[in-house]
Amino acid sequence: MLTILLGVLVEGFAYAIMALGVYITYKILDFPDLSVDGTFPLGGAVTAVLIIAGVNPLLTLFISFIIGGIAGMITGIIHVKFKVRDLLSGIIVMTALYSINLRIAGKANLPIFSRESIFENAFLARIIPEGLNPFLDTIILLIIVVIMKLLLDLYLNTKSGYLLRSVGDNETLVTSLAIDKGTVKIIGLALANAFAALAGSIYAQKSGFFDISMGPGAIVIGLASVIIGTNLLKRNSAVKATTAVIIGSVIYKACVSFAISLGMAPSDLKLITSVLFLIILILGNDRKRKVKANA
Repeated sequence: MLTILLGVLVEGFAYAIMALGVYITYKILDFPDLSVDGTFPLGGAVTAVLIIAGVNPLLTLFISFIIGGIAGMITGIIHVKFKVRDLLSGIIVMTALYSINLRIAGKANLPIFSRESIFENAFLARIIPEGLNPFLDTIILLIIVVIMKLLLDLYLNTKSGYLLRSVGDNETLVTSLAIDKGTVKIIGLALANAFAALAGSIYAQKSGFFDISMGPGAIVIGLASVIIGTNLLKRNSAVKATTAVIIGSVIYKACVSFAISLGMAPSDLKLITSVLFLIILILGNDRKRKVKANA
């Protein structure tokens, strides 16, 4: 039971970082950004290549974050500067990144099992007691998730963060302040995809390999985490939206784990994801209709 719980937490925390990025585009910017399906494996591909080249695993997190941000910026530029619809902008970047990720990694699957990672390295082996080994992955991921959540909270409380929220709520207000709403959108998309690439970097190090198939479906997992968390905890004002997203990611992974424990094969993961997401959307729509009917 403990092993299952730790597995759910590890998977939930790993995807929670990506879900925080999806929260920026989906909830704040109201932007259907499908480029996440490309930037998530982008972080994994960059990380795998760098680790094989001997780069410090911790440094690969920062590099993946920056490269993911650049990819998100390209999505924003295509939408803002070239007037391409938001959905199509994400699709264009996502499609391009599939080939770019293959080009970076050199092949569809790149193992890094025998290399040091943020989860297994000589430094941790020296300072961590053996009794904590079963909990080490969970602790490391929890620390990273908390740090990224706090940084995002701090950013959203800055002037730039308030402008980001305003663009999603009221573009006219931002324009009336003589601020380019397009630039704000580009910043938001860059930040969101930076989070996605960071999650991909962490996931590759945890899995011990990069695989091109880790990308498709990432946006659905992120959206499901955001919707679950924000819907379940929206009435609790003491819980911040970013915290709700993290909790939603863990709950989502717990649901997937439960489905597999009932006898479904791991190969059915995409089917489980799609069905869960559909159920979440239906329940969310029913709740909205009931609120309108009572109003």
